[in-house]
Amino acid sequence: MVDSQYYLPNDIGVSALDCREAFSLLSPREQMYSHFLSRAAWYGGLAVLLQTSPESANIFVLLQKIFRKQPAAELEPVAMAAGLTSEEYQAFLVYAAGLYANMGNYKSFGDTKFIPNLPKDKLKALVFASQSFKEQPGEMEALWDSCSSALFSLEGKQKQLGLGSKGITTYFSGNCGLEDAELAQKFLDFEKLSAYNTRLFKTEEGGKMSYEVRLASAVKSDCAIDGEGETRCGGFSFEDKEFTVKRGDYAQIMERVCHYLEEAQAHAASENQKKMLEGYRRSFTFGSIDAHKEGSRFWIKDKGPTVESYIGFIESYRDPFGSRGEFEGFVAVVNKAMSERFAKLVSSAEVLLPELPWPRDFEKDTFLKPDFTSLDVLTFTGSGVPAGINIPNYDDIRQSEGFKNVSLGNVLAVAYATQKEKLTFLEEDDKDAYIKWMLPSFEMQVGLHELLGHGSGKLFVQDDQGKFNFDQNTLINPVTGEKVTSWYRGNETWDSRFSTIASSYEECRAECVGLFLCLNKLALSIFGHEGQDAEDVVYINWLYMVRAGLRGLEFYTPESSSWRQAHMQASFVILRVLLEAGEGLVRLEEVAGADGRPDARIALDRTKIHTVGKSAIQRFLCKLQVRGPAPPPTHEPLALGPKIDLC
Repeated sequence: MVDSQYYLPNDIGVSALDCREAFSLLSPREQMYSHFLSRAAWYGGLAVLLQTSPESANIFVLLQKIFRKQPAAELEPVAMAAGLTSEEYQAFLVYAAGLYANMGNYKSFGDTKFIPNLPKDKLKALVFASQSFKEQPGEMEALWDSCSSALFSLEGKQKQLGLGSKGITTYFSGNCGLEDAELAQKFLDFEKLSAYNTRLFKTEEGGKMSYEVRLASAVKSDCAIDGEGETRCGGFSFEDKEFTVKRGDYAQIMERVCHYLEEAQAHAASENQKKMLEGYRRSFTFGSIDAHKEGSRFWIKDKGPTVESYIGFIESYRDPFGSRGEFEGFVAVVNKAMSERFAKLVSSAEVLLPELPWPRDFEKDTFLKPDFTSLDVLTFTGSGVPAGINIPNYDDIRQSEGFKNVSLGNVLAVAYATQKEKLTFLEEDDKDAYIKWMLPSFEMQVGLHELLGHGSGKLFVQDDQGKFNFDQNTLINPVTGEKVTSWYRGNETWDSRFSTIASSYEECRAECVGLFLCLNKLALSIFGHEGQDAEDVVYINWLYMVRAGLRGLEFYTPESSSWRQAHMQASFVILRVLLEAGEGLVRLEEVAGADGRPDARIALDRTKIHTVGKSAIQRFLCKLQVRGPAPPPTHEPLALGPKIDLC
């Protein structure tokens, strides 16, 4: 029997993102611009298959060949004739949908492998009976042989993504462990190279270890190229190890991306957009993160475009070391009505930021008002579609030049619709209110989380010339009452210093900002909530978080003591903080479920949110903000306070 967490149920929902009206309202020039950007994003998204697992790309090609010859409806009678039941054919379609949605055979939200929920011999029978197999038997059989074993395997570390013995990763060669990742990060920092668009491969010969850092680029040559400037490639000695920096990772994919970015430039609405796309194109051509930063600077300046987009190696959630970015690209159209609320939130940011529980010196010197828009997604490529985004992720740009926030409106509309029978762990009295207020409360949480969570706080930095961006002689740590003793130096970044817990830590901070500021009457009024409705929105927002904390345990692997999803680890930590606050704020108890088996029930006392709850989050949020750049112990990620046994 296979544990149900490793396959997708046949009744899983499939949601369509409606963008027809949004696209139809674009001018012909804007439609062409969004079309070519979408082509660039879709081709770039193929890199995610190679970033997920060794077998993902071949599984994808196998499915593509089958469905290009026979759509799902035409394939069904073929499946029945091959001996599959209707349930088994549905399981095949669900698996295919899951692979396309996650761009690989590991869940983007949780990093757990999923396999087809039908026997291997039945799937083989379907593949061999397909029209594609009849036309290309040799190629199709070779594809099947190349991926069929791994497709169904749940042996050992293949059950989840991870580094070394903890799981599967293609960001590193299979013989790399944590010590190799740490050494490589030191090397990259020393050479002032970003890890975002790299992979690491280790070889051992005669007892001597050497490392190859591969940059994602269309160009394969490692020498200087006309128009590039100084090359970053070559051989280096570092701590008695040999490192080689080479170009050409995902070369064919990057070449296609660059081609369509160039096509999009011809339909850009402004010179700023053209320069933005030129920066991206140079980045993907030469493997240069500096060029991508330059494109991102022009992107920040592109205020209020009708067609919004971003593309590159962006989020580091799935790198087990937390430094390398997964490819992502989106194209979307601004929803003007919803964007007005977010514009009001931006305008009120300088009033709301001082409400956060840390001294003024711990906030940016100047709040650089960003674009904050609600978008209807036309295209989103990567391993999953989020509800909101705060980018770029480059600390040096975010701190001094700014960022943008986007809320993906048509994603929110379908992804967070809730069915009563699927609401686990809640008391019956809470379920109707949860369904009614879930979307309004989550919309507010996304806004606060992205703009004032990820957008707040100052990184204390000493640059290469020894200059500080703060007064190290007078700045006092509000937690210890003593002078600040640690800060970022030179090329260090949030990701490089906090490494494996960087994403979880920052998501926890942003979620806490959302919980804290949703209690503010001004913030509530911006989103149209007053009186009893406002109190209901606050209650459901906090209830959502404590329920998410309990559900977060689904994303914890006891065997390796590791978390597989940053947001869920963050939610679990917040649940612990609220449980430890005591005074009956949150109650967690074991109950008997409808089937008579043990279950859990969680309850939140809404009368204590503004007192006990607010104080607990206020204290915790201050600690999260002021903690220094030295990495906390990796064996106990985010475990602040005593452990609580919730099982």
